[in-house]
Amino acid sequence: MAEWIDLIDPSPDELRAKLPREVQQTALALLLAPARHADEPRPTLQAHGDYIFGVFLLAIPVPDENRVFYQEIDVVLTHDVLVTVSKTPPGEAPYDPRPVRESCQPDDEAGMMLYRLVDDIAEHYLDLVDALDDEIDELEDGVEAAAAELTRNRLSELRHDLLHIRRTLAPTRDAVRRIVDNVIEVDEGREVFPHDVEIAFNSAYDKLLRAIDGLELSRDLIASVRDYLLAKIANDQNEVTKRLTAIASLLLVPTFIVGLYGQNFLHHFPEIHWQYGYVWSWALILATTIAQFVWFRRRRWI
Repeated sequence: MAEWIDLIDPSPDELRAKLPREVQQTALALLLAPARHADEPRPTLQAHGDYIFGVFLLAIPVPDENRVFYQEIDVVLTHDVLVTVSKTPPGEAPYDPRPVRESCQPDDEAGMMLYRLVDDIAEHYLDLVDALDDEIDELEDGVEAAAAELTRNRLSELRHDLLHIRRTLAPTRDAVRRIVDNVIEVDEGREVFPHDVEIAFNSAYDKLLRAIDGLELSRDLIASVRDYLLAKIANDQNEVTKRLTAIASLLLVPTFIVGLYGQNFLHHFPEIHWQYGYVWSWALILATTIAQFVWFRRRRWI
């Protein structure tokens, strides 16, 4: 029966104590190698003689904070032992693999245990893509009510998350594809990925493909919401322009009347010495203004 050894943020001494003796020296160097850059490592799966070394990233959403963090899980796989080393980002809750370990059967080989871990990672990606689609749909429903700047900022964040997920998901798919295609294997002894394990990995590979297809749909949804938002902004600007034009039109006719007659009447002018010329001027201004206002209201311009 194979053994699954799970370590969460272990020290170098803990790694030395838990790693299989025959692979301890080289595997320890890989596990303790410093990061080449500030971003997460690229998921990969490599054969190193009598063991397999891999790096996977588990996407874990934090719904309350509208963000996703990535848990690095390094694996060392031999014929009889699967060692998983979880490296938790500062301030985050570590991934708990116990449900996956409990799902393992008593006769599972180490390769099958790795499949169950990778399958859980693939499920997390599928759930993340579904949650992303739900949030995009919710954002689209709120475009009319929410402030344009808030919607635009959230769209930018979602697009960034989408690109980040794709950057980690694609190499994970490629690593699993190497197992499915029987490209990766140990050099000596029995296979760690026999045919039945390769078939099982095909299921995880299919889930990763579905997640990638889901990302394409998510990208289209984001583009659709962005176009909807731009159309709403343009429509709002048109409404403002229409109202300003209507207000300017309301002032246009009174301005013309005042310019025609002037308002400094010496002998009750307008139309030359009218007794009620001043009253007539104001009545004409009010009548034309009210008529325009009623007309604009009927046309829903103001």
